[in-house]
Amino acid sequence: MKVVAAILIYDKKVLAFKRPYAKNNPQISLKYEFPGGKVKKNETEVFSLKRELIEELELKVKNFRKYFKTSHNYADYKVDISFYISYIDNLNFNLNFHDEYKIVRVNNLKNLDWLQADYAVIDHIQKFGFPKD
Repeated sequence: MKVVAAILIYDKKVLAFKRPYAKNNPQISLKYEFPGGKVKKNETEVFSLKRELIEELELKVKNFRKYFKTSHNYADYKVDISFYISYIDNLNFNLNFHDEYKIVRVNNLKNLDWLQADYAVIDHIQKFGFPKD
């Protein structure tokens, strides 16, 4: 499954979004993630990411930079995930899907309980940081 996610950077910190409770899916229930979702047929990654951010957060982001790509095998499926970074200058969004969000310093990212697929990019962030905007 092809997936995209946005690493939103605000004031040199990272926004982490907590997924809702999912009774039948403990591997994703109440985990933190970078917002995004599945790339639909005939969509580019950036188009898909913009669509997902509007659906999940009512957030219109214009500038994305591809940052990292990885694959992860969950019990029932595999995700091929591309991470894009975007610097935002305000927190004007709504939580249409997620239960809450946190603004986290890079060195504290692993203090949260993330989706397993996100740990590879978190390691990369902590090792290499972000390109300058």
